[in-house]
Amino acid sequence: NPLHQRWKHMNLKILIAALSLCIAPGISADVVSPNRKISLSVSEDSLLSVAVMNGKDRELMRIDCGRITQEVPGSVSNHTVDYYMICGKRRHCHNEFSEVKYLLENSDTLSVRVYDDGIAWSGCRGCEVDLSGASHSWLQDWSDCYEGFYNKDRVVRPGSRYGYPALFEYGDRDVFLLLSESAVGADNAAASLYDSGRQGVYEIKPDGEEYPGWQTAVIGSLSDVVESTLINDNSPVNRLEDVGWIKPGVASWIYWAYNHGSNDFDIIRRYVDMACELSLPYVLIDAEWDEMKNGYSILDAVSYALRKGVKPMIWYNSSVGWINGAPGPKFRLNDPENREKEFAWCEENGIAGVKIDFFSGDTNLNIKYMLDLLECAARHRLLVNFHGVTIPRGWQRTYPNLVSMEAVYGAEWYNNVPTFTDNAARHNATLPFTRNVIGSMDYTPCAFTDSQHPHITTDAHELALTVLFESGIQHLADRPESFLAQPDEIRGFLSELPAAWDDTLLLGGYPGDYVVMARKNGNEWYICGINGNDAPREITIDTDRVPEVKNGRGMTLITDGPGKDKSWRISEIEKVPSSIIMKPRGGFIIRVK
Repeated sequence: NPLHQRWKHMNLKILIAALSLCIAPGISADVVSPNRKISLSVSEDSLLSVAVMNGKDRELMRIDCGRITQEVPGSVSNHTVDYYMICGKRRHCHNEFSEVKYLLENSDTLSVRVYDDGIAWSGCRGCEVDLSGASHSWLQDWSDCYEGFYNKDRVVRPGSRYGYPALFEYGDRDVFLLLSESAVGADNAAASLYDSGRQGVYEIKPDGEEYPGWQTAVIGSLSDVVESTLINDNSPVNRLEDVGWIKPGVASWIYWAYNHGSNDFDIIRRYVDMACELSLPYVLIDAEWDEMKNGYSILDAVSYALRKGVKPMIWYNSSVGWINGAPGPKFRLNDPENREKEFAWCEENGIAGVKIDFFSGDTNLNIKYMLDLLECAARHRLLVNFHGVTIPRGWQRTYPNLVSMEAVYGAEWYNNVPTFTDNAARHNATLPFTRNVIGSMDYTPCAFTDSQHPHITTDAHELALTVLFESGIQHLADRPESFLAQPDEIRGFLSELPAAWDDTLLLGGYPGDYVVMARKNGNEWYICGINGNDAPREITIDTDRVPEVKNGRGMTLITDGPGKDKSWRISEIEKVPSSIIMKPRGGFIIRVK
C-alpha cells in the first residue's frame, strides 16, 4: 500500500529526528585554532578531546566536565587579542582564538577557547583531565605559598594535591603542554590538581564552593610554551586608565643577608647607598620596619632614600595567613577604610610600592583580598609585589601595577634549609619552563657570597639569573660590599639591567638540564644560559631566530673563569659563539648591542 509506505517513512524520519535531539545532538566539526595547529573535538563518549595537528593528529588531553548534550547554536566565533604590557616577557602581545560553547548534562554552559598556542575552558565547577599519553611530567606538591621543587615523573599518589603550573611532555621532546589557570576574578576560587589514583589522570577542583577561573593549557614546542603569553591573553583587559607612573626596575634587598635588618637604620642606609652607587631605582625595606631601633623611624629611612634618588618600597603582613609569631606591621590593610589611609600615607611620603606577604592559599577570601589590594594601591600610585601567595593568574594584564609575585622556591631558602644548596642549579634550570612561564617571578636572584647556607652555583650562573628570571621588580639578593667589590664590567651590567622586556625567545634547553634564553630590551639583546648539572655541559647557541645578533656590535661575553676558584672571564667578541662549555652549575651572559 503506497499510502502505508509513505506513513511508515514519515514516522521513521520523525523518530530519527527525535533520537538525534536526545542522544546525538548537533555538534560542529572540530574547532581548530586560527593557525590550524590545535584542534578540539567532542569524543564518542561526549567528552572534550584536545589534539595537535602536526601532520598526524595526536590526542594530548581528554577533558571530562560532564557529558556534553549539545553545542550552543551560533556559539562558534573567532577573536583577536592584541595589547601592550608594561612588564613581562613581551611588550606587544598578540594572539587569536576560536570559541565555542556547549551545554552540559547538569545545565552548565561550558565555554572553550582554542588559541594558536593552547586552549582555555570555563563554566564548570570541577573537571577531570586525562593526560596519560604524556611521556614525562613535572609537578610541584601544592602549598599555600607555592614554594617547592618540581618533581619529574611523580608516581601515582591518590589524593595528592599539586599546584599549577604543571608541565607535561609528549613523545621525545616533540610536544609539551603546560596546565595552569587564568582570568580568576573576585567571584572565583583558584583551582589545583588532585591525583585521581590513575596514572596521568587528575581532578581539577577549586579551593572552595565558588567556580574556578579559566583552566588554561599552553600547547606546542618547548619554545612555544616558554614564550607564550596565553595566561595574560586569556585574562581581562587593563583596568587602570593612568599607567605612566608604573616603572619596572631593579632593587637592593636586605632580607637575604640580614633577616631582621629592616629594623636597623644603619643597615638600610648601606642598601640605599648601594642602590645609589649602582644606579638601581629601588630599595626594598622588608619586615619589622615598624620596630625601628635606636630612635629612628621608617620615615627617616624613606627620607634618606629619597634624598639619594632611590625610591623606597616597604613590606606589610597581609594578616590573613601567618599572623601569630610573624613579623609586622600587621592588620593595617584588612579593613578597607584603614587600607585607604595606609596607602594614602605611603603616597604622601614618597613610598613607591608595597610588598605584601603571608596569604593563606587559593580561597575566594584570598583572591578577593588581593584584587582589592591591587585596586586600592593603584588609586594611590603604588606598585605591588605579593609574597607568600598563590601563582599569577593573569592579573598583571588587568592590574599593571602588579609588578611581581613570589610563589616560587627562591633564593631566600638559603636562609632556611640546607637542601636548597645541592638542588638549586637543577631547580633554576626548571623554573623557566614552569613557574616563570605564567607571569613575573620574584625569585630574588644573584648572590656571589653565602647566606646562612652556602650556594654552589657559580658567579656567572648567579648573574645569568637576573636575565633568565623575569620579574617587573628584580631584587638583588647579595650584600652591598659583595656587589661593589665586583669588576667594573659586572657593576656596569647591574646598573643597566632591564626589568621589562620587549621580546623573549628560548634558544635551547630542557627542564632541569640547561636553559639558553634571549631577551630584548630596546636596541639590545641579552643571551643568557645556565647549567643545571653537576658536570660540565657543552651547549649550542642557535641564533637563527635572532638574526639581529649576527650583525650586532659591542658584544660582551661574561662567563666563569678557568679553574676551580670563583672568577670571571669577561671578553669583547665579534660574534655569538656557536657553542659554549658551561662549568658544573655554571652559566654565561652575552650582551649584544
